[in-house]
Amino acid sequence: MAIMTYARYSSFNVGGSSTDYKLAVSGYSGTAGNSLAYSNGYRFSTNDNDNDVKKDHCAITFHGAWWYKACHESNLNGKYLNGTHSSFADGVNWKAWKGFYYSLKTTEMKFREIF
Repeated sequence: MAIMTYARYSSFNVGGSSTDYKLAVSGYSGTAGNSLAYSNGYRFSTNDNDNDVKKDHCAITFHGAWWYKACHESNLNGKYLNGTHSSFADGVNWKAWKGFYYSLKTTEMKFREIF
């Protein structure tokens, strides 16, 4: 049986290429915990574009592009590791809900423009 939880943000903005797709997020509500807040104000990192503040390259270490700081409290682009696992934070993670040693099977990010 699937357990559903959610994180909703009243404001979610990704900047353009000139900002390296910098994340601006606020106004959390939900049941999953606010793991995305850690990434607020940080630029998107990929395997070939390291924008995090850590000496190590977070996108390579944690197997996916994301808005890394040093490195993350959420990563919806990590490897799927079949639920509970022993490796640190390299799965599909949402720390506030399941921690770093559980890889989520399914996630969704939905956006809508508000006028």
